[in-house]
Amino acid sequence: MRRHLVLRLASPLIAFGGEAIDNLGVIRDFPALSMLTGLIANALGWDRGEAQKHDRLQQRLRMGCVLEPGAQRVQDFQTAQLAKDDKAWTTWGTPEERAGGAGTYAGPHLRYRDYHADLCAWVALALHPAEDTPTLDDIAAALDQPARPLFIGRKPCLPAGRLVAGWQSAADVRGALQAIVAEQAASDTSWNAQWPDGEGTQPGDRLLGICDERNWVSGMHGGWRPVRQAVLRRTEAAA
Repeated sequence: MRRHLVLRLASPLIAFGGEAIDNLGVIRDFPALSMLTGLIANALGWDRGEAQKHDRLQQRLRMGCVLEPGAQRVQDFQTAQLAKDDKAWTTWGTPEERAGGAGTYAGPHLRYRDYHADLCAWVALALHPAEDTPTLDDIAAALDQPARPLFIGRKPCLPAGRLVAGWQSAADVRGALQAIVAEQAASDTSWNAQWPDGEGTQPGDRLLGICDERNWVSGMHGGWRPVRQAVLRRTEAAA
């Protein structure tokens, strides 16, 4: 058996961001491995320039997610006229300054952003190797007392409550997700789940390849990671 850290990602609006298309910010069904890496790194107070630490954490993470039913997708139309002296909010506690010539930038800026509305996503985390730093205990402590404000995908998506939801002992990530559903589901409803290939199987699951890892040196996403997707229910026995 292996210990898994359980996170509860809940907010009125959540953005599991996907590949942006022109001015359309799309979302994924499940959080990307790079998003969880960035969330943890932000809580630990790491600088974006510490690329090797980010890459190593991403390599060690074994992450699965299960979604409570009932959430909806919404699209927000955003427009902004940004002038030279306008400032942006950052997690560093100091405004982000803008550069450029006098006057306003060409605009207004028009864009669409997709969000999950009223979503609650449960995440099971493990690390390999477990004994390297940061450990799961280090991560749990940082998420409870983060070095900087945390958000779920985009800066407006602030957590509605504590992220750390406890611990689960299971042989693999899929087993940890099944235990979460068994504890949290009020009835025998269907909860969509995704977990890494090699971290458990069940009859009827689908093997997929997804691109959700970030090269933290270049800042680009690339490569393919095999995952399994299936529906979990409260009464279903762990495979």
